[in-house]
Amino acid sequence: MQQGPLPSLDSSGDMASSADLPSCGPLPTELEVSGPRADEPLGVVAVGPAGADRRAVLATLVGLDPVMLTVPAGSWLVVRHAKVPTRAAFVPGYRQPHSYGADRDAAGPALARPPRRVELSVPEPLLRHFTLLDTPDTGALGVAGVRVLRDAVGRAGALLFVIAADQAFTAQELNLLAEVAAAPVEVVFAVTAGTAGWAPLTDGAATDDTGASVASAAGRAGEVDPVAVTVEAHRAALLAAVPALAGARWFPADGPEAAADLRRALVGWSATEGLQRASAEPPVFPGQHDRVTVAADPGDWSERLDRRTRSCSQRIRQHLALELANIHLRAVQEIVFGVGCAGLPDLLDREMAALSLLATAQCDQAVRGIVSDATAQVLGAAPAEGVRRRIVTAVQYGLADHRAGRDLDRVLLVTSTAGVAGLTGTEAIDALAGYPTATRDEMLPPVAVALSGGCWQQWRTPGNDNHSAARAWSQRALREVELELSREISRRFEVIRLSLHGVLSDALDHGILLA
Repeated sequence: MQQGPLPSLDSSGDMASSADLPSCGPLPTELEVSGPRADEPLGVVAVGPAGADRRAVLATLVGLDPVMLTVPAGSWLVVRHAKVPTRAAFVPGYRQPHSYGADRDAAGPALARPPRRVELSVPEPLLRHFTLLDTPDTGALGVAGVRVLRDAVGRAGALLFVIAADQAFTAQELNLLAEVAAAPVEVVFAVTAGTAGWAPLTDGAATDDTGASVASAAGRAGEVDPVAVTVEAHRAALLAAVPALAGARWFPADGPEAAADLRRALVGWSATEGLQRASAEPPVFPGQHDRVTVAADPGDWSERLDRRTRSCSQRIRQHLALELANIHLRAVQEIVFGVGCAGLPDLLDREMAALSLLATAQCDQAVRGIVSDATAQVLGAAPAEGVRRRIVTAVQYGLADHRAGRDLDRVLLVTSTAGVAGLTGTEAIDALAGYPTATRDEMLPPVAVALSGGCWQQWRTPGNDNHSAARAWSQRALREVELELSREISRRFEVIRLSLHGVLSDALDHGILLA
């Protein structure tokens, strides 16, 4: 049954009529595979099930020992180009990464919890074209992990799916690929040999109506190519479920020649994609250096700004509260029906990563709407992109002038006592990213929530398998996260209101935009 709009809450928690507040506009309720921004660096995200030897495929691409690509379970691997080889683990709760040797014999650092990502920098020419990312196995992602993956694929621009000859696509993988197929993302498949070699699946992976295409891949009669048959069988099975991926390219991982073909395909994509992104934004935006006058009668812009800011803050807090309630349900299911208490920290940390991305996307879109609405009312027309960017810069400078705007770059860490601790600094926020952004032109820093290392130490201790205690702990912890996030969201929108009000008031006082 379709639900109606949620009631609004004012800053004191009392019910307020939704008619008293202006609409906040549409906000994202789910992380989707969106198209990459022009300033995003090119990236190829490697995905696939366990047992497909994905690490060996990536190692062959970049000319490394597969041991070099080993990371703790649940962590992301980011491989970049650099003249000097380095390797570092980025762990929530620390401002600086944990560096260790970039060779196969270097022992990893002793960490209280798994890092969100491990960055490996090597002097490999291929990595001049794009960054290579390896993700956890698809079977270990869960609901939240898939959401984080969708965000990363959309920003990177390319997906490399690695599957073995004796494996079939799962429903979760097909759903992910269907979503990727609807986005402007390049999709490439690599098929590796299974445990029995290159024998294709015989359990109906290729349906009867695709038998002709599978047979044609074998070549002339009597000369069966098991590699081509296997690849074509997987392709036919995929297209039966996701026909939109008919244009995706397939490569067998069966030797140096196939690896060279895959490298050339990825380099070709990066060349085309790089040109498209470089030409997507002009060097100078309209209105970037123009003299902008204000409207003769801006009306009740100040009151409207106050109401819309409060409306957006309330709406986002309400949605995050519902998300946290769903997270609690999934946590209880993991405790009772999953791997028990030992899997609780991994699950909640993935959930907090997805929740942070969603809260950040909602805040960014809401703030953009607030700025556009108030600026259009004061200037008398919708601002050009250059004018909007000037106002954004002025608002960012004004954030530090207000006491509430200090330390917005704050990480919320769930502690072993089910509390929430804070850690400030852009470096602390960067440590939480599985796939960090090169630049960020939004007015607010990202929302960042993670679990501290003490949570792993508590629930992975041998003998600590009390399901009732784990359920109570998760409920308290998520309640504290909800309270802290509610305060943080309210504070962010209040400081945006104050800073934007100051910028537009100065423009009205002088008759022109001073930004």
